[in-house]
Amino acid sequence: MNNASRVPICFTFVARSAQMLSVFSLVGILIASCLMSVAILGSLIRSAVPGVRRWCAGYGLLAAAAVWIMLGGSGPNAIEILGVTFATLSAVVLLVQGTREFSGTRPVRRDELAAAIVIYVLLVYFTCVSPNANVRGVLISVALIYGRIAVGALALRHASRDATRYAGRLVAGAAWLGALVYIVRIVAIVIGVVPQLTFLEPSLWNVMFLGLAIVTLPCMSVGMVMLAHDQILQKMEMLATFDELTGALTRRAFMTKANVLCAHALKKGLPLSIAILDIDRFKAVNDSFGHAVGDRLLAHVSSVVSGQLRSCDLFGRLGGEEFAIVFADAEMSDATVLTNALRLAVERSSADVARCTLSGGVGGFTAGDTLESAMVRADTALYAAKAAGRNRVVMTSDDDENVVRDVKESC
Repeated sequence: MNNASRVPICFTFVARSAQMLSVFSLVGILIASCLMSVAILGSLIRSAVPGVRRWCAGYGLLAAAAVWIMLGGSGPNAIEILGVTFATLSAVVLLVQGTREFSGTRPVRRDELAAAIVIYVLLVYFTCVSPNANVRGVLISVALIYGRIAVGALALRHASRDATRYAGRLVAGAAWLGALVYIVRIVAIVIGVVPQLTFLEPSLWNVMFLGLAIVTLPCMSVGMVMLAHDQILQKMEMLATFDELTGALTRRAFMTKANVLCAHALKKGLPLSIAILDIDRFKAVNDSFGHAVGDRLLAHVSSVVSGQLRSCDLFGRLGGEEFAIVFADAEMSDATVLTNALRLAVERSSADVARCTLSGGVGGFTAGDTLESAMVRADTALYAAKAAGRNRVVMTSDDDENVVRDVKESC
């Protein structure tokens, strides 16, 4: 062989080695990307965000499949092919289930699992019985297309509902871009453009698909992390706004919203009233039955009261067994009637613990009033109700703020 003929051979060898190195490098980057996704999503497991565990498992299986490809080299056997495809199919199912669980729907679907089993059985057949790389490529591409379309649709639907649009669109865009490329791959296989490929064969198609995975999978995982963080923030805001046990507004949220309502009512000259309610002999319930029963009683009373209120009223838990209600656009006499109706509803309701009654004090807002001053008058009326025997509603007098009037009605 002369020197002239050796030059093209050398160039071919160098080009092929560079391609091979690029494929191995891309697989290595893909593994690192999947493991990074597992690490980032795994940090959110303790936050109890639904779906995160399945997302972690899905990306973990994708990393395992990529490692298996690296270890198998360019000439995979049947065991390697089936192992990699099984890990990939399982990852697709887990990512879809995790997104479905995150969106608040039932994660596991029997038809989906049945379809995955059918695809895998066909993959076994076209690997061991009648080997056909093109059919295997079409089958695994169909599974990946379904998984990416499903994940994107679920993420976009959740984002439009919970106002996390950017994260949802990022997940959907990355997922659907991958689905589009796999559709192109199926078309290319069907028309014979794509030759039969091994996992690490240095070809344009392998480089393109690996590059696509490296771009889209991290984008999907970043979007999933953003969705999870948005849900954590929403949960924190919910906990800061609503009492976890009773569902009523927390004291801070109640005071903030009530001050806004008070300022608006005084500015517009609209009537506004406030009632403070207290569960009678609640300490005795805790001492006799335990705090778990007391918690159930608090939740029960809150459920009865909130179910009777108007949509414009504010209902909050001030602390312990004490609640407060701001009645919008209601004179003190009207608020007293409404409060007494709440007292009767609680008294007549059936709790699974013990007989429960309420005492209440009602005060109105006047010109120059603040929320705190109105609450002081309502609190004074509440103490008067308890002193008068409990299970009654007392309102402050229109004529004298220091005088209270018992308005307990008969059952």
